[in-house]
Amino acid sequence: MASEASTPLLEETLPAGGSHSRVCRRGTALTLVDIEGGACIAALLYRAHNPLERYCMPDTLKAQHVSRLRGGVALHSDMGRVLASIVHDTCGWHDTITGHLTPETLARRWGALSYQDARNDWRRSARELLLVELAKHGLDERDLVANVNLFTKVAIGEQGELSFVDPHSPPGARVTLRFELDTLVILASAPHPLDPSDHFTPRPVQLSIEHVPPPAPDDAVRTACAENERAMAASEAALV
Repeated sequence: MASEASTPLLEETLPAGGSHSRVCRRGTALTLVDIEGGACIAALLYRAHNPLERYCMPDTLKAQHVSRLRGGVALHSDMGRVLASIVHDTCGWHDTITGHLTPETLARRWGALSYQDARNDWRRSARELLLVELAKHGLDERDLVANVNLFTKVAIGEQGELSFVDPHSPPGARVTLRFELDTLVILASAPHPLDPSDHFTPRPVQLSIEHVPPPAPDDAVRTACAENERAMAASEAALV
């Protein structure tokens, strides 16, 4: 977890309905704070110097025997390495199985509004926002993979049905990602595709990046399971 006494390398707000991307270096941690409550931040992670390696939802879940992300969970890549670890979390559940909002779903649920018609009140889906940020780094629609939905909980019923849990993330909720490799992070603020609200209400989040020490041999994420031990070792071997 980042030290509260350290000087942030970055402090800024991701506005409601906005997007953001940057490379977060190994030895840093990104903290996101849900300012108003009810945020949904679609996130994609790629290895910075080789974006063909990226966050892998199936490997992340099966390696750790979980169905959602929370504190103490590693985000595995499709090459058997850990890109990032969740080292602090006040929500306890971040969805990673139900995808992100598409233009078609947005138009059907809330109605499309273009910039020409609505100016700053225009509506963009998470997919549109993610693609804007991917394009800044030479990536495109072919590089879209299963994303993380930070601050969002989707419950799974006994028959496998999915239900959006609201409220879940209160104002001030926070999650911190520590990066084990240099990682390109793509963020988009847009409603979850299962959000039942009658109103299109993306939320802002505060972003902060700080220096943190690398994971120790007894790090809680590293020692959580044998798969994490191997994936952490693979990440460290890639640094040589």
